[in-house]
Amino acid sequence: MNTYLIIKWVHVLSSVVLVGTGFGSAFYMFFVNRSRVLGAQAVVARLVVRADWWFTTPAVLLQPLTGLWMANLSGLPLGTPWIVLALGLYGFAGLCWLPVVWLQLRMAAMAQAAVLAGGELPARYWRYARWWEWLGYPAFVAMLVVFYLMVAKPGL
Repeated sequence: MNTYLIIKWVHVLSSVVLVGTGFGSAFYMFFVNRSRVLGAQAVVARLVVRADWWFTTPAVLLQPLTGLWMANLSGLPLGTPWIVLALGLYGFAGLCWLPVVWLQLRMAAMAQAAVLAGGELPARYWRYARWWEWLGYPAFVAMLVVFYLMVAKPGL
């Protein structure tokens, strides 16, 4: 297997891990919050944070590195329209994701504190949950478009 195919394999695999972990985490957090089962919310929030550190963060770093490396190996200029659009959308998704990480950390801490205190989640948790959710929608759509651009490589 040549260098390009190895880099492409890492790129495709990390894109699946990135979007798959993000979608899976969002699915579980979305539904556990609607269950309002505090113990479950604390566990899921803690695991969502862990998944972001273990899976999403490495994939976030690998994606542009491998993508730009493949473009270089294949002789594609970085000004190629679909690459410019993909990088822009990826950056936009990242700008949504960074506050989501902060929100997840705070939500996990609040849920754990509520469990330990035998109390309820504060109103701030629910505000953060709304922000977390609303930042996730545009980021996810942006990543779907990036997937399309990676595969189709349209002329634009």
